[in-house]
Amino acid sequence: MMLEAMGVGLILPVMPSLIQDLEGGSLAQAAVWGGVLTTGFAVMQFLFSPTMGNLSDARGRRPVLLISLAVLTLDYLVMAWAQSIWLLLIGRLVGGLTSATQATVTACMADLSRPEEKSANFGLIGAAFGAGFVLGPVIGGVLGDFGPRAPFQAAALLAGVNFLFGLLVLRETLPPERRRRFDWRRANPLRAFHSIARLPGVGPLLAVYLLYSVAIFVYPAIWPYFTEARFGWTPKTVGLSLALFGITVALVQGGLIRLVLRWLGDRGTVIGGLVLNMISMLTIALLNDGWLLLSLTPVAAFGAVVMPALQGLMSRIAPDDAQGELQGVLTAGNALAAIISPLMMTSVFAAFTGATAPLHLPGAPFLVALLLTGVALIVVLQARSGRG
Repeated sequence: MMLEAMGVGLILPVMPSLIQDLEGGSLAQAAVWGGVLTTGFAVMQFLFSPTMGNLSDARGRRPVLLISLAVLTLDYLVMAWAQSIWLLLIGRLVGGLTSATQATVTACMADLSRPEEKSANFGLIGAAFGAGFVLGPVIGGVLGDFGPRAPFQAAALLAGVNFLFGLLVLRETLPPERRRRFDWRRANPLRAFHSIARLPGVGPLLAVYLLYSVAIFVYPAIWPYFTEARFGWTPKTVGLSLALFGITVALVQGGLIRLVLRWLGDRGTVIGGLVLNMISMLTIALLNDGWLLLSLTPVAAFGAVVMPALQGLMSRIAPDDAQGELQGVLTAGNALAAIISPLMMTSVFAAFTGATAPLHLPGAPFLVALLLTGVALIVVLQARSGRG
């Protein structure tokens, strides 16, 4: 997961520059194209993540993970040499089709964890992702000085190394006796959502997960565009800000979350994390000082306790032979958020930063995210605590 996150982080700071190289136009127009590319990836991920999750429940985690990494390597190479926005879009669609890495790794962690350890151990997955985000954006920002394609080439190299690491080191975590027969009906994303939501107490938690996923996606969807428009940040500064965020996420999810879970429990951790995220989103939306924003970045990262706690609550309810399906559904939920959020957030950004904007407010997308997080908080407060 750390190597995977490094690849994601490498390309994030230069995506606006690459889109403008291919299409020309203004930053606001590049932001809209960025939303289209991200949404195309997410549509494929939404459609096929339940299939990958069910395949890993039937065939094991290792083969699904290795195939995903092999195709991801080729996908980065296609994007690195793309000469048109349409080829870049095809690369994103193919990558979305096989992007089972995070769901499969999380299912592996569920296989290896006792019920009471799951939330904390899912936090380790988030910590690995945060550690990758420490290195990836910094390297991507530096490589951006050599052109917007260099970070994509580096991401392809990292994905290839990750494939070799999985091939040579990773062992299967799902023994044959805990596997189940593959069922195409359960691979349907809508059917899979229905199946998981029917588990006692999971429905409201899944709703909170979806609402929060749409809200929190404001950061990757809009951050490079927002910080350039509001503060005039360069790709290097964007990379440094994401690295600072990643350091704090790694510390929070790798260690601090265990203390928070011990004090507040899973449900209390979710509630506290949502409140902290709302405060952070409001602050970011209204700030005018870039250095003050950098200093407050670690505070925003403390909201990273929400996802592991939600995953732990749901994973403890799901049976052992459905952990892959659950993680596939959660990945599809993230993909659904990635379909909705980039188009929503980039459109709001364009509306409040374009030449005809009624009010120049680059932070407007964070106010939308604040509203969604507030709705998620209301749902979790009204839901029963369940087994958490």
